[in-house]
Amino acid sequence: SSDSVPTVVAPTVDPSRDPAGLPRVDLVRPAIAALEAQLGGPQQFFEINATSKLVNLIVALNDNTYAQAWLYLDGQLSSKDAQPASGHTFAASALTFDPATILAQISSDLPNSALDFFYVLGGADGSVQYKVDLSSNQGGQLEVVVAADGKVVEVDLLDSSTSTSTSTSTSTTSTTSTSS
Repeated sequence: SSDSVPTVVAPTVDPSRDPAGLPRVDLVRPAIAALEAQLGGPQQFFEINATSKLVNLIVALNDNTYAQAWLYLDGQLSSKDAQPASGHTFAASALTFDPATILAQISSDLPNSALDFFYVLGGADGSVQYKVDLSSNQGGQLEVVVAADGKVVEVDLLDSSTSTSTSTSTSTTSTTSTSS
């Protein structure tokens, strides 16, 4: 005889820790902290991106005329030589996303897609834009702009055969800011 009644617990998924190969958004801030500690202070970034295994930090050097790529893997940093670069930069303080929720809506809305790549790009006046590249199980690739809270802002269909994109915007702007 069974005296216990089975308890059914609804699964909760923290996308930043999902073992299904989601981008490691949970490692972005530890990677920044390790890099800034190693370099002796706050840095400006052209881009920060995360895959399912690592974080890349693209640091702006020499008044934003050079970019140096740093790799954060298994808690360790390594770098490549700086290359000439230009573009918008941002400080770590501009990052307002929550690693526990930034990928939740995309994961929920597009369950048959693999989230390949999460990245933060610099915008005008130190702002940032969050993007996720994903591959559909039915074929095709999408680039999705998300707000800091994970809400989808814009979706671009990436057409690898012609290198063009088709944009569907759900907002008048795709650059996220701290205002709601």
